[in-house]
Amino acid sequence: MTETRTLPADLSAGELGAPGKSLWHRLEPTILGSASIVILLLLWEVLPRIITMKAGTKLFFTTPSEIVGTLWRLFSTGTIWTPLAVSASGFALGLGLAIVVGLPLGVLIGRSRTLNAMLDPFITAFNATPRLVFLPLVMLWFGLGLWTKVVIVFIGALFPILINTYEGVRNADRTLINVVRSFGASEWDVARLVVVPNAMPYIIAGLRLAIGRAVLGVVVAEFFGSESGLGVMMVQAAGRYQVDVVFSGLIVFAVLSLVLTWMVQLLENRLGRWRPQRAGGE
Repeated sequence: MTETRTLPADLSAGELGAPGKSLWHRLEPTILGSASIVILLLLWEVLPRIITMKAGTKLFFTTPSEIVGTLWRLFSTGTIWTPLAVSASGFALGLGLAIVVGLPLGVLIGRSRTLNAMLDPFITAFNATPRLVFLPLVMLWFGLGLWTKVVIVFIGALFPILINTYEGVRNADRTLINVVRSFGASEWDVARLVVVPNAMPYIIAGLRLAIGRAVLGVVVAEFFGSESGLGVMMVQAAGRYQVDVVFSGLIVFAVLSLVLTWMVQLLENRLGRWRPQRAGGE
């Protein structure tokens, strides 16, 4: 007679026979992503050289190696630091003002039906209007200095923060609000303890969008309405057919956007630890 063993009831089939993920499955996204980048860079390095050999000129072409050399030269000689500081100051001031205005205004509009009814038509209209149409007026009012960039960045970054904060406040858990109120909490306590923490994912999403809009605002303002900055350097380089300098400025803007978005992601992970869906660890 053979002995029959029963398995514990709490063991699932996946825990019994399913093997762990292989090394390839764990590294597949990283390997494929890195390989695609390497292939793109290799094609970018080779194709302009072939075109240059066929056409006999490299006037409008550049390669990654040339861009890296140009970036090294711009940073090592200090040529890029002054325009980068000008662009960064306009970006930081505009985005900071958008956060200072957009967050509390979004909370107030989300909590007040009266304010929502009064301001919603204006918010909808201005949000639907392309930011570029404000540039001529802003240039007339503020000239070609720093504040033109600040205002354009502010206009671009304000509405993603404002609208997402409003939506987060409107979707706050009504049960939690009623529980806090039952303990005698004031409106300030309700907003501080329930509304703003529940709206945090919406606020973070709005901040991500605002960073992209703010970078776009800096570029647009410097292309058309500024005397100095990284965008101005790119326009001047394009006028001299310095394609490597134009790509260098583009890469600097892209890297700054990625770094800022990564910082917002870290902030989101830190502030979202209390949320129930993160309790199991992702």
